[in-house]
This record gives sequence, C-alpha cells and structure tokens, in this order.
Amino acid sequence: MNPQHRQWVSLGLMAGFSCYLVLASANPAAAMHIAEGFLPVQWAVFWWIVSLPFLVVGVRSLARITSTHPELKLLLALVGAFTFVLSALKIPSVTGSCSHPTGTGLGAILFGPSVMTVLGGLVLLFQAILLAHGGLTTLGANMFSMAIVGPFVAYFVYHLLLRTGRTRVAIFCASALANLLTYVTTSVQLALAFPAVSGGFTASFLKFASIFAVTQIPLAISEGLLTVLVWNWLQSYAKQDLETLKLLRQES
Repeated sequence: MNPQHRQWVSLGLMAGFSCYLVLASANPAAAMHIAEGFLPVQWAVFWWIVSLPFLVVGVRSLARITSTHPELKLLLALVGAFTFVLSALKIPSVTGSCSHPTGTGLGAILFGPSVMTVLGGLVLLFQAILLAHGGLTTLGANMFSMAIVGPFVAYFVYHLLLRTGRTRVAIFCASALANLLTYVTTSVQLALAFPAVSGGFTASFLKFASIFAVTQIPLAISEGLLTVLVWNWLQSYAKQDLETLKLLRQES
C-alpha cells in the first residue's frame, strides 16, 4: 500500500472510531465526571488541595514549553481539543457521574503528564461552566482522576513499553490504561465519600468499579486504537513537531 493510500485508510479509520464513540453516547446523561455538588464538602475541598500542587507544576511546564518552542502551540491546541471532544462524549453510568473517553493519553505522550494537568484542568473547567458537565466544587476531584492520574499512567506505561521497541503497542496500552485508571480513581473517590453501610469502602468501591467497567472497558480499547491512528496521522502531517519533541527517534 503506497503512502497516500495509507493516509486515506488512516483518516477513514479515525472517522469510523469517532462515529462509534459519538453513536455510543446517544443516550443523554444528566452529568459527566462527578457532578456539581455531588461530593460532601470535606471531600470536595480535599481533592482541590491535592490537585493544586500538580496544577502549579503543570503551569510552569507549559510556560517553559511555549517559551522554548512557540511553534508547538498549534499542536498543544490540537491536544487540548482532542481531550475536550473525547471527554464530552458521555454515557450514563453511576448516579452522579458517567462514562466517557478521556483523551489525555495522547497529550501525556507528546508533552508529558504535567502539561496535561493544565490542559485537562482547562477542559474540565470549560465543560463545567459552558456545558454543565462536572462542576466547580467537584473540579478538584475530576482534575485529580482525569488530568493527573490518567496522564501520569499514560506517560509511565508508554515509556515502560517503549523499551520493547513497539511504539504503537506502547501508545495503545498507555491511552487505554490512562482511561481505565481514571475511572478506577473515580471509583475510589466515590467509595471514600459514600462507603457502603455493609462492607464499607471495599464494598462501595467494587460496586462503583463494576458498574463503570461495563461501559469503560470497550471505551478504553476504542480510545487506544483511535490514539494510535492519530499518532499515525501526526507522523504524516506534524513530523517536524514530533522531531522537535524528540519522539520520532524512538520510533521502531
């Protein structure tokens, strides 16, 4: 297959996966992430306090990248838009939350997890204000699960599997596991706030995680495949940016 045909196949597959993700979220949900006002005040404040240091470090990383390589701003915007669109595709799940792709794995691989803390936080803020998805009181908890845990998992899984020399496998696993671990974290957050009367935290965590798993596992696999397709597209149309980020030298 020549390069032009591969590009058309890649674009077709990306369009197909995008349609699947949109159609899979056909049923409306009342909220996404953890909804506004759903967490008790003490837990909402706790997750804000935990997330703020990561946000401060992320702002410094983002400022350093944009000042050193201003030509990468367009790619940063693309990564932010990718996260915004994917995380806005919601499926009803646990009361007070919902399932959706996260889109944070790609940015963590390209720019590192700290930068994605900022971009993911901005995405969550805009969704809370403009789309009534998530909320301001629960922004700290949602930021910790989707914009901190997810990107850090993606970053470490990618670099761990990159040692095998199979870049696309590393990208797929990093994106899929970032998605899944985001929801494991959300399950922990909900179980801490709402322990079961019988069985406490463990019983509550198993209940939340098992409900999320029904929709989140296929979404994670789909997001991993879509991220690999976007990576292939970037290799064709943003090769210079990938070379600036020193990612192509690791390609097998």
